[in-house]
Amino acid sequence: MKNQSFTFDQIHIEVARNATDDFNLFHDKHKWLQVTHNPFKGPIVLGYQLNTLIEYQMRLYRQAHHENRIIAENNLHFSNYQITFVNAVRPRMPVYLDIKKTLIKTIPGLTLGNRIAMKSDDKTVLLGFKKETQFPLFLADTKFNQLPDLNEIPDRTIISGTDYFLKRKFMNNGSAKNFLSGSLAEQSDYFDELANVAHYPEIFPCSLTSGALLEKAQMENHDFKLNPMVYTSHEISVDRRYVNQLKNNDKLHILVRQLPESRENTLNQTNIMLRTYHCYGLLQNNDVLFRMTMNLVPLEEILKNLRQK
Repeated sequence: MKNQSFTFDQIHIEVARNATDDFNLFHDKHKWLQVTHNPFKGPIVLGYQLNTLIEYQMRLYRQAHHENRIIAENNLHFSNYQITFVNAVRPRMPVYLDIKKTLIKTIPGLTLGNRIAMKSDDKTVLLGFKKETQFPLFLADTKFNQLPDLNEIPDRTIISGTDYFLKRKFMNNGSAKNFLSGSLAEQSDYFDELANVAHYPEIFPCSLTSGALLEKAQMENHDFKLNPMVYTSHEISVDRRYVNQLKNNDKLHILVRQLPESRENTLNQTNIMLRTYHCYGLLQNNDVLFRMTMNLVPLEEILKNLRQK
């Protein structure tokens, strides 16, 4: 699929950030001005909006190319996204999405994969891939059989004996529908009350992690105006078996583990240290809905690096 065009308006940003409780100043139509040295000259689209646009267009692509049968017959339960963010998307600036032809690999296991590129204002916005696999591509080895009962742990606290910050959320059909609409996806393809259909999209539960990171940073007295952080990449593995079971008011435990910053973990071709978070979405019985690695860096460091070039 070549260069299909999409355009976000500010109302799409408002709807998406409200649906996910994302209070990042970069997306606020007034407060973006308060971000020190903000290079974007206005509010920008949420990264998870772009991810959801990709999810929806890949859904249409799989249907059009009759690939869902391959996914089902080969137990490709995991939907994986690897996204590298290069630039931001502004409202009213057309976005062009390019999905490359599906490649099928059989080693080490069957995989359906597509390269993805997104451009806006003649600049690359993001690069990455979407893959369907039998096992999660990211953070597959993490186990949660030693956790205490998460229902007994207070919201917005560190789980005793672990490095995990806990944020508790609840699934909400209205919020998921709003997030779909804010992400230029057709909500009626997922929710139809008259037909008693309610299928959550894959990225929506993952998107709630942004708010969890913001709340964690707020509790640590992070200054969002003087030291803004920006995403550089998302690596996401979602278990679609659990996505298919989600329903209104289901409890979601989001676990966030911040890794120590290291000179061994830097932004590509720079010496900027990444702030890396491992994040998980757990349902009842600690079933893992999603596994994610999110990388952020201080905006100031990126601007400094650009000035030195």
